[in-house]
Amino acid sequence: MYLCHCQTFWNIGMTEQNILLAFILTAIAGLSTGIGSLIALLAKHTNTKFLCASLGFSAGIMLYVSFMEMMPQGKEELVSAFGDKMGTLYLILAFFAGIAFINIIDFLIPESLNPHEIQGVEDMDKKRSLKRTGIIVAMSIAIHNFPEGIATFTSALNSLDVAIPITIAIAIHNIPEGIAVAVPIYHATGSRKKAFWYSFASGLAEPFGALIAYLFLMQFWTPAMNGIVLAAVSGIMVFISLDELLPSAEKYGKHHISISGLVAGMLVMAFSLYMFV
Repeated sequence: MYLCHCQTFWNIGMTEQNILLAFILTAIAGLSTGIGSLIALLAKHTNTKFLCASLGFSAGIMLYVSFMEMMPQGKEELVSAFGDKMGTLYLILAFFAGIAFINIIDFLIPESLNPHEIQGVEDMDKKRSLKRTGIIVAMSIAIHNFPEGIATFTSALNSLDVAIPITIAIAIHNIPEGIAVAVPIYHATGSRKKAFWYSFASGLAEPFGALIAYLFLMQFWTPAMNGIVLAAVSGIMVFISLDELLPSAEKYGKHHISISGLVAGMLVMAFSLYMFV
């Protein structure tokens, strides 16, 4: 799904109609996060069990996509470019570089503003902490959606038969991602409008990825570069899941609820991907 074709634009045989359709499909896939936020906002009262399960659900989505989709695709690209031994080494280095990158950001942000910093119950403002959680999830989903935008856009330029199932599959698994952003923002602010727009905005990375591909990347993008990006983004998402989402889930609910949410997130993502194998 995350495969980014490395042909240059002049080898794709584009027409203006194909370009427009590719952008439309990419926008539909990315902005379906807004559908997820609308579903989440049907809940009219604060429900800590729902919140706990949703945060675990988000972690499950990110972990499953990272290890079962993005890392294998990244390895395939890198092994193809550099051989089995060096390709695997570059995959490992890129994965831990992603973890190091988000960890350095954690280190540089003051503790009082750091959304990943564990605080005691007695000195933690839950609403502020929840809002930070929602924002950090939105940012991580935006990073994750960027290569999806490139993949959807380039596949649409090559073949609609391939692009339409990819668009549907990405849209399906962007819906629970929209829920994962909207729930903590809504419970922190009490504003359905803010929750919707944060969730909606996280999906804008997908059409933005398409725009970057169109303007800059396609003439330089290679399978090796794509593999490195996928592995690094996987590292970022794994770190956020383990350092932010699961600890936050346990703060607002019971352990078994957060783990059940995590497993449910993995299950939903697995079947959404399986539908279009």
